[in-house]
Amino acid sequence: MKLSVKLIDITQRGVLLNKLDAREIGVMDGDRVQVINQAKGKSVTGVVNTTTTIIEKGTVGVFAQTNSRLEFAAGESAEVREAERPVSLDYVKKKMNGEKLTKDEVFEIVKDVVEDTLSSSEITAYISATYINGMDMEEVEHLTKAMVDTGESLKFTTHPIVDKHSIGGVPGNKISLLVVPIVAAAGLKIPKTSSRAITGAGGTADLMEVIASVEFSAQEVQEMTMKVGGTIVWGGATNIAPADDRFITVQYPFKLDARGQMLASVMAKKVAVGADLVVIDIPVGRGTKVPDINEGRKLAREFMEMGERLDMRVECALTYGESPVGRAIGPKLEVREALAVLEGATIPNSLIQKSLSIAGILLEMSGKAAMNAGYEAAEKILRNGKALEKMHQIIETQGGDPKVKSEEIVPGEHQFVVNAPQSGYVIELNNQALITIAREAGAPHDRGAGIYIHAKKGMKVNRGEPIFTIYAERGWRLQRAIETGRRLMPMLVEGMLIDRVPKVHWA
Repeated sequence: MKLSVKLIDITQRGVLLNKLDAREIGVMDGDRVQVINQAKGKSVTGVVNTTTTIIEKGTVGVFAQTNSRLEFAAGESAEVREAERPVSLDYVKKKMNGEKLTKDEVFEIVKDVVEDTLSSSEITAYISATYINGMDMEEVEHLTKAMVDTGESLKFTTHPIVDKHSIGGVPGNKISLLVVPIVAAAGLKIPKTSSRAITGAGGTADLMEVIASVEFSAQEVQEMTMKVGGTIVWGGATNIAPADDRFITVQYPFKLDARGQMLASVMAKKVAVGADLVVIDIPVGRGTKVPDINEGRKLAREFMEMGERLDMRVECALTYGESPVGRAIGPKLEVREALAVLEGATIPNSLIQKSLSIAGILLEMSGKAAMNAGYEAAEKILRNGKALEKMHQIIETQGGDPKVKSEEIVPGEHQFVVNAPQSGYVIELNNQALITIAREAGAPHDRGAGIYIHAKKGMKVNRGEPIFTIYAERGWRLQRAIETGRRLMPMLVEGMLIDRVPKVHWA
């Protein structure tokens, strides 16, 4: 059927048909049609939505993300036909039944995800199936390779290419802002593609966006890496492992982080950027994704096995995860803290030590430092100003102000200081509670929102002294964060009331 195109400026996939046209084509809501731009020789399969009022008969509404591939202009003619049900749905159902998928079946699912053939609900079914039924290492390998093969890859002529990744779960884990410039200043190439926050208060891409652009094509990332040695960009804009971004969008509302999906997500991006040497940061402890050291070692073995399967050398660092990294949580607060360290600050120790440890492993793996001398080599690069100089180059090549200083980054104007109710030692920090409060305050979308911790675990505080401050860009969000903080009580000072049990009086 020939229909006139109406462009719908909504960031969504699929098409909108008048119900009468849909009936004539033979489709209903949730079915698929093939939309053809004959003038440009482009064709896309899109999921159907129908209406009786928004789109008049004889017109097809094409959503923005679908039209990015079709390249229609408003009013042009489109050929719209009924499309067959994708066979990948049978494979999704197979996984829902707990069966193992073959290489070809996994590839078919991923291909249909990337080509927008599967709807959001169908992708959700697949993610849920892998979350509930899991994947063995062979399936993870198949998924990793399919995610790489359906996107773009970086091709470097010089090696080694190094990279690092943290599996997350710990607030304030801003170490990429230090590791990348340190490693690049040592003469290595590190094209760091990062994620936005799924369950946290700020992914690395959210942080870097405070001081520079993070949305670049794969070709631009390669060129920038060759020019200055490193980048810190958002992977979702590069078309590197594009299926991963679709999966993350589906995972976000449910806060899902399935083990197999996580392994494939991390490793696909490393393969796609051409990495030879990779360090995986696995925070361990209560409140993290990995509750104990034994589970951490098991996950480390899985990452290293995947590295072997993908011809990549992987080492893992099991790190302390029961306390935030540094004192800042939230985009602007974390960037300010990281820049201050690059500028010469000697605190916070947790941020500095973790960053130098991870950077040091990469320097040792690449031969830039002798075994057990990586930490000192990384510390020298940090202290002699070369890391700061390299960070300025990275910021500039990504379109930011290379002269930016830490004190110029100002958090949200709405603030609330939480004081210690009595004197004592801070004996507990609840990571998940801190993240929840920061998100209630608006992080990561409100860049100035977050938490600054004045007293960390083990520190002595006096009654009335500040233990943490909540920042927000909007007053109503600050109020919500305060209420959440009162309910969750994220910091425990020795001697504070832990619980309240009603007394029962018997007559």
